[in-house]
Amino acid sequence: METTFDGTAEQARSTGHRIKNDIDDRVSDIKTAASVEIRSLIADVEDLVAKIADLSDADVTRVRGKVQRAIDSAKDSIAESADTLRQQAQKAAYSADDFVRESPWQAVGIAALVGMLIGLVATRRS
Repeated sequence: METTFDGTAEQARSTGHRIKNDIDDRVSDIKTAASVEIRSLIADVEDLVAKIADLSDADVTRVRGKVQRAIDSAKDSIAESADTLRQQAQKAAYSADDFVRESPWQAVGIAALVGMLIGLVATRRS
């Protein structure tokens, strides 16, 4: 008599997919929030630069140019950092998904161990 445990393995795969999707969603949320805040800061600095554009003092002109270059550099850096963060999160999610697909029983064991540890910590705090 042969016994199969496809239901548990499928649950592990499903959990892996959910974790991957949750990670993707959280990374997107973080990226969006950071992007909004940084864009707001950059807009404020650009507004300040525009307000001092009428001043013709050589030092002000030099500082204005420096600030504009810093703004441009910050915009480029933000775009690169967001892409790098997204790629790293996707790699981690795919690795977790691959692990669950290749070793569903180990994934179930790890999940059970993590659940037990969380339960122990939760009961000690109560």
